[in-house]
Amino acid sequence: MPASVAPPATPSLVTLDALRAAAAVLRGVAVRTPLLPAGDALPAGVDGTRVWVKPEMLQRGGAFKLRGAYTFLAGLAPAVRARGVVAPSSGNHAQAVALAARLLGVPATVVMPTTVTPAKRAGAERLGARVELAGTTTADRMARAEEIVAATGGVLVPPYDHPTIIAGQGTAGLELVEDLPGVRLVLVPVGGGGLSAGVATAVKLLSPATRVVGVEPAGAPKLTRARAAGAPVHLGSTRGLADGLLAVEIGHAPFAHHQAYVDDVVTVDDAALAPAMRALLDRCKLVTEPSGAITLAALREGLVAPATDGETVCVLSGGNIEWAGLCGVFCGADGVGQRGAGGDVGTAVQAPLRRA
Repeated sequence: MPASVAPPATPSLVTLDALRAAAAVLRGVAVRTPLLPAGDALPAGVDGTRVWVKPEMLQRGGAFKLRGAYTFLAGLAPAVRARGVVAPSSGNHAQAVALAARLLGVPATVVMPTTVTPAKRAGAERLGARVELAGTTTADRMARAEEIVAATGGVLVPPYDHPTIIAGQGTAGLELVEDLPGVRLVLVPVGGGGLSAGVATAVKLLSPATRVVGVEPAGAPKLTRARAAGAPVHLGSTRGLADGLLAVEIGHAPFAHHQAYVDDVVTVDDAALAPAMRALLDRCKLVTEPSGAITLAALREGLVAPATDGETVCVLSGGNIEWAGLCGVFCGADGVGQRGAGGDVGTAVQAPLRRA
């Protein structure tokens, strides 16, 4: 990774001042997403009267990723930014970088896996990015992105392993606590770790008594393994419906924040994702991708109980899924649907997506 974007060898933790500076950069650019009641989306027997969702699918670009991408790009010197930006991404980061680049008037190239969903590739293209496909792994995408940077002089925009990205994503946590001072439990999805690190940092710095729980797919337990080992662990491969959360290793900078501010981590089976997506659609009128629904799924499955001494918030990370994908999830051969390794959720291949 180029030195200009490499995380520090010993990551320092993002400060409250850095989070507030990112919020100032994003003012008028990113949507301040609301808190919406989630009670009707929870099953009988679960007290949902004080459970809320923060729907980042309502963010520009369809997911939380614009927060970090725009903060990073805006912090570059104009002459450096003008050389163009390059982003390796499984999907949502690519769209966010494409949007941020368009807003700032600079060219963007995004490197996505050959298994990228049609919705996410089309989103990046609609936003003006040049799309390249490279393999199926994080390493494949990073290697190709670095080749493009070396050839063009562009700037690599890391998806999660950088303090500026963490600070940008953490603005969702600032909003959450400011809008709901009585929050006592926050559930946040864990992919590469940028969102979970940023949200946990913001929540703990503003409300130290609030518990923060990371939620990751059972087929991609990179934070669970890292916490057991005391350091990031490379999983070799991951698989599951939640394609945005299938990183094979937690980022080093995010992990330092997780160790400081995340109280617990739980894993959710694929089978719980479609019912959570359906509940959010039917009861809250919110369209989520599988990754976005994972926090509500953890509550619905009883893996985490709502707070008894205050409010609970589930961060819904995104909703970049289109009609064919929804049909595949809800109307698959088994009544639930599975994601095919060859494309979107609605493909005929009945196997979860795999990352290596």
